[in-house]
Formats: sequence, structure tokens, C-alpha cells
Amino acid sequence: MDMLWNGWGDPDRATPLPDTVTGLLRELLGVAPREDTALPLGEVEVPGPPLDEDARRALEAAVGGRAGDVRTDAESRIRHTRGKSTPDLLRMRAGDTADAPAAVVLPDGHDEVLAVLAACAEHRLALVPFGGGTSVVGGLAPGRDGAFVALDLRRMNRLLDLDEVSRTATLQPGLRAPEAEALLAEHGYTLGHFPQSYEWATLGGFAATRSSGQASAGYGRFDEMVLALTLATPEGTLETGRAPRSAAGPDLRQLVLGSEGAFGVITSVTVRVRPRPAVRRYEGWRFASFDEGAAALRRLAQDGPRPTVLRLSDETETLIGLAQPDAIGASLEQPDAGCLAVVGFEGTEEDTAHRREGAAAVLRARGGTFAGDGPGERWAHGRYAAPYLRDSLLDAGALAETLETAAYWSRLPALYAAVREALTATLTESGTPPLVMCHISHVYENGASLYFTVVSAQGEDAVAHWTRAKHAANDAILAAGGTITHHHAVGTDHRDWYAREAGPLGVGALRAVKRTLDPDGLLNPGVLLPAD
Repeated sequence: MDMLWNGWGDPDRATPLPDTVTGLLRELLGVAPREDTALPLGEVEVPGPPLDEDARRALEAAVGGRAGDVRTDAESRIRHTRGKSTPDLLRMRAGDTADAPAAVVLPDGHDEVLAVLAACAEHRLALVPFGGGTSVVGGLAPGRDGAFVALDLRRMNRLLDLDEVSRTATLQPGLRAPEAEALLAEHGYTLGHFPQSYEWATLGGFAATRSSGQASAGYGRFDEMVLALTLATPEGTLETGRAPRSAAGPDLRQLVLGSEGAFGVITSVTVRVRPRPAVRRYEGWRFASFDEGAAALRRLAQDGPRPTVLRLSDETETLIGLAQPDAIGASLEQPDAGCLAVVGFEGTEEDTAHRREGAAAVLRARGGTFAGDGPGERWAHGRYAAPYLRDSLLDAGALAETLETAAYWSRLPALYAAVREALTATLTESGTPPLVMCHISHVYENGASLYFTVVSAQGEDAVAHWTRAKHAANDAILAAGGTITHHHAVGTDHRDWYAREAGPLGVGALRAVKRTLDPDGLLNPGVLLPAD
């Protein structure tokens, strides 16, 4: 099944907001119902002649002569236009396909990817790797004039090897996360990577963006799971990782992880796997304040015992109920709800019981009150539902979007305050401030992430309205000592701020890598790195 072309996920799961919620949006935020309606797919036009005939023949030859795997029809091109950020969706709903690829190409393996890269080089076509299409930072819209090809990796969806002695699996990049989990489950293993995009995102995308899943406290980030990678580039094949750790120079895996298709196309990834957990238990804890809850999370992250899932909503997010997307607004009648923490444990019966008991003692000592299994189980049930809620808010005329960052524990309070202030100042419309919510969802011994969700009126130009706010938040993040992105990646939305974070010398070093691997600058141009 393809994703909804102008929204998120499965069209059958989209549901309108209850009248009570739309009423609150009008009263609290000044949200006005949308006067226009999204164009139907059949009425959306794509620009110009898609591809010249010589280039088409070269691409068909590259994929073994399969004419059906070089697609230039309007629907295929529309479905591969941009990603799923709020500006992406607003532009698609308005019928804006200026960033549509000239063709969609579906290779069936590493050698075909190399052949496609050669054909693109010959015909001066830029190329954008396309996995699940879930980018929310402008990672799928190249910043250069001229035709480009979307390289859809869905046919590369196999488990290539399972080493049960070493507990590693080698998989192709086009596997969606649920498909990968199903293949591993047949042998009793799990990857343990469950980001909010889990139902649609691919393994290649996880590696290319340094993804972090909701169970990162227990399983780690995706880049921590990766042991080896194969990269197809216009200059040939790069193989990285022949041992779990090595002192053989700088780790080339780290150049590929997070490179967002700008250096090459990931064609296989070797990851560590773990036995499927016998027990999964999620529960809720309440704290009087965000600061108090953050201190409790820091204590667990630094000294243990560490849960598998550990997240904390601030007062506003708790009040709205965003931690439990299937119960939005349920907490509005409890203005003293404080802050909700969701704590989860996965593993063996014995290990889970031991960690849960130890964590409970820490949380109580730090002021936490046990709220039962209900909040945790409701979170687990609705953990992938928030993007559907975002679509419903857009339908109702609200602007809804997210952004994230991370910092050391000592800098987190100032970073939290700075981003909230920047968003509130720039999104206040006609005297009505936005709703700014935040949670900590990934913790480390030395710091944590902050994930903000914003709801406001759309204003006259919703895309421009959000762009101003996003830029202000980006400036605030760097000024307060945060990183410009924790797990959404750089794309084009963060590119200029990433250049500031990395510094001129760091950007120069990465440009040198790109010139070596992609001398003609054909791979995802404009994404990750500013133009020379």
C-alpha cells in the first residue's frame, strides 16, 4: 500500500476531529475553518515533459530492461514529491508539484543501483533516494534546477543474512520497519527500533537520517545498531564495517550514517539484533513539574536501572493529553495533572521485574506518583497516531507541526525556555498565542532530547507563517547550545543552521568527501550541505 499522497499513512485511518476539539481550537487559538478544499489527486498537474527518450532508455537498461520500473506517469511522480512535513502537505494540498521528479526508478539490487547512477551521470540527472517518503525536513526535494530521478528502493526488501552466533542481520534498505520486524521475528529476534514513523519508514532511511526510536533508552539509536553498510556511489562501491569495533582509522560508517543520500545510496545495512522480549509493560508516573520529572529521568539515565522506554511530557502536553493521542483533551478537566511520564520495560520476566522495581524506587524518591498501567498502555496503543492527528488539525484549519533538538542536561532548561519563547513570539496571531507542547523522549547519561509540538491558527499564508517560526526556533536552538536536530535529520530545513553548528572547516571537510564520492554533485543536491 502507498501512503496517502497529500497526508500521512493509511487513508482509512484518517478521522475528523470531534466537534468539542474544533470548538476549543476556535475559542483558544482563533482557528478559522478552511474555506478551500484539497485538490483531488486526479486534478493535480505535474510540470513539463518528464524525461527525454534517451535518458529513459538508459534508465530502463540500468534496471534490466524492465520498462515498468521506470515510471513517468503523473501519479507516480506526485507520490514521490517531497516528504511529509506540514509545509510539504500544505503545498501538495494546494496542487503545488514544482518539486516533482521527472521519473521514478525502482532498482532490484546493488548492481542495478550502480547502473542507475551511471545512467544519471551520463544524462546529467540528479538522483534522490526514496524509502518510505517520511522526511519532515525537506530531505526529498533537491535544491537544484533541472530534472531529477526519485530512486524508489521498495524492491530491495530482503533479509540477506542472519548470523545467530554474532546476533547480526544484513537487510536491504527498502524494507519497511514492520516488514523487517516480521522477518526477524520468524527467527525469534527484534531490531527494537520503533520511531513514530515506524509503520512507513525504511531501514535505509533510518540509517541515512540517524533515526532514533521510542525505545531508544533500552535498544539505542539506529546509528548505534549499525555494524556495517554498503554504499553505492557514482565512483563505485564503499564497504564499511568488518568488525563490531575497530581501531583502523576513522570509522567510515559515521560518514554514511546521517548523510541523507548526499554521498551515495545505502544498498545494505548490517545491524545487531536481540531476542524478542518475553514481556512488555508500559506504565505511567506523574510529577508536579517538568523540572522535577526531568531530574528523575536524569537520575535513571545516569545511574540506572534504565527502562526500555522513558519519556516525559511537560505540563501543557500533559494537560492536552498529547502523550495519549487516542485521548486528546481528556485531561482538560484536571488542570493540576502535572507532568506525565511514560515508563516501559521489555525483556525477560526476571530482568523486567528487576528493572521495574528499581526504577519505581528511584521515581518515588524523586517525587513521582505511580499512575498505573493505563497511561502507559494507552500511549503504546496510540504511539503511531500523532501524524494522523496532525492531518486532522490541518483539515480543521489549524497549523500543526513539530521540531526537535537535544542538549546536555545542564543546558536543557534554558534550551526549553528559549525555543518555547521563540515559537510563541513568532506564531502569536492577532493577539492569540499558539499552543506549544514539549516532551523528553530520548535520554542519555549526559543529556536528552526535547520534542516540541505546536498548534496555532494558520494565518493568511500558513507556509510562510511556519517558516518564520521555524527559523526563529532554529536560531534559538543554536544560541542556547542545542543541536539543530536530534533525529529528524538535516534536509534543507536545517541545512544552513547545520553549517553554523559544524563550522566552516567541518563543512569543508564534508564537501571534500562529497566531491570524492559524487564529483558531479548529482546525489540529493542541496540537501545536508549548502552549495559551494
